[in-house]
Amino acid sequence: MTDQTPKPQTGTDFEAGLAAADKSVASFAHDDKTIGYILRGLLRRNPTIIPAMVLLISVICFGIIAPNFMSPGVLSLVLKQVTVTGVVAIAQTLIILTAGIDLSVGAIMVLSSMIMGRLAVDFGIPPFFAVTISMFFGALMGWVNGFLVTYIKLPPFIVTLGTLSVFTALLLWYSGSQSIRGADIRELAPSILFFGQSLRFDGFVLTYGGIALIALAVAVWYLLNQTAWGRHVHAIGDDPDAAMLSGIKINRTLISVYALAGLICGFAGWVAAGRVGSISPIGFTDINLASITAVVIGGTSLFGGRGSILGSVLGAMIVGVFNTGLSLAGVDDYWQMFAAGNLVLTAVALDQWLRRATK
Repeated sequence: MTDQTPKPQTGTDFEAGLAAADKSVASFAHDDKTIGYILRGLLRRNPTIIPAMVLLISVICFGIIAPNFMSPGVLSLVLKQVTVTGVVAIAQTLIILTAGIDLSVGAIMVLSSMIMGRLAVDFGIPPFFAVTISMFFGALMGWVNGFLVTYIKLPPFIVTLGTLSVFTALLLWYSGSQSIRGADIRELAPSILFFGQSLRFDGFVLTYGGIALIALAVAVWYLLNQTAWGRHVHAIGDDPDAAMLSGIKINRTLISVYALAGLICGFAGWVAAGRVGSISPIGFTDINLASITAVVIGGTSLFGGRGSILGSVLGAMIVGVFNTGLSLAGVDDYWQMFAAGNLVLTAVALDQWLRRATK
């Protein structure tokens, strides 16, 4: 008969078992770490994945909570509401990609709009030239910001905080704190309200402003992803010292970024005039924070070097969807602000997690 009594485990066998167990645990931990790195790397390379998923889920959820939300009229309203914010968010994205921030985008936009309106309505200048001049001044104001950041070496936050007050004061002085009525614009310069016109598709209304937002997003996306200038912008935001050592002219590129952002804000002033139907010196007071919110929710890193124009547009739409959906659901305004704040905090926390992908 065979002896079935188990043999006592020797010290060598016990140590070998422990080693095998440790190796198994280490292998599992390594695999788990690898999965995390792969996921973070994927999201870093494709920053629009998360805002696109959030937007899709939000639309579905609000469609269930508030059935009217999925109607063509409501969806058209959401797109119409986020048009101006989306255009300004594109300008803000350019600045944040260089690890800066612009608190004066709203003042540039409204001042450009007021210059355009007064030139066309009060001074009788043809609308085309009025729009061109206003966009020139928008680019000039952006250039001033860029000059102070690059050559005077002031922090972007401080520079744009100061120019916010400067441009706002100039706006109130130039306008005399008076609005330009929509009736006067329609009578004397109706083309200024061009972007307020719309196309209808079986209940869905698409304004020319919405079409302009899409076209602008495509154009700036091409600049950032298919040109040497765009690669320089990303390189400066990611590591300015390395960019300088590689031969990139940092000051010239940064100034061009701020000037282009100012030009886009000037264009946003034209879009805003069509969106509202009039021009007011106290309009769009919250556009600065709204643009930053859209950019952050859209996946652009506040530390520069990583972001997406499409993500910023999606971020603006996410905020619009939340505000409209919560309103239809009967939620008070302060809870809408609560939801937007939590979206920003979540986006920043996610950005911090993604930054560890290369560490």
